[in-house]
Amino acid sequence: MSAGAIVAIIVAVALVILVIGALTTMRRRQLRQRFGQEYDRVAGDMRSHRKADAELAARERRVQSLDIHPLDETTRVKYAAEWTAIQERFVDQPEQAVTQAGLLVTSVMKDQGYPTEGHDQTLADLSVEHAGTLDHFRAAHQISMQAEAGTAATEDLRLAMLHYRALFSDLLGQPSGPQPAERP
Repeated sequence: MSAGAIVAIIVAVALVILVIGALTTMRRRQLRQRFGQEYDRVAGDMRSHRKADAELAARERRVQSLDIHPLDETTRVKYAAEWTAIQERFVDQPEQAVTQAGLLVTSVMKDQGYPTEGHDQTLADLSVEHAGTLDHFRAAHQISMQAEAGTAATEDLRLAMLHYRALFSDLLGQPSGPQPAERP
């Protein structure tokens, strides 16, 4: 083999490596844009950006295979009215209101086509389209678990309502409203 052929092969291999590197960087940037903080959380948990890229891409493929769809206007209005009623109950029955808020969010997810069996899988599925409110859902779920154990203070329950509302509004395609530092 001539020296020119060897140089051509080396150049071709270098170009392939550069193209693969550029495609990987572009895909990682797209995943970071889509998943936001969830990307960093997954990369930290997996201690690898390459593994995080693969995990998040697998989540996208899984969610694409599901029949997830927006709610019709009638259903959205019905859910919004139910949310208002739950919020009003918070004053007299905060623990029950938080429980009902969690159940309502789950009902909305089911009606949209999200599987809701298994908390971790639900989080993974939601992360594809609702990554921006996923931390709210995690926080609300954690407080709900504390409430079930009887260890959540009223202020914690108020925060849970606000966290649930953020995801609820996102699922319905509405602005999220006040953030957790504000009143429900």
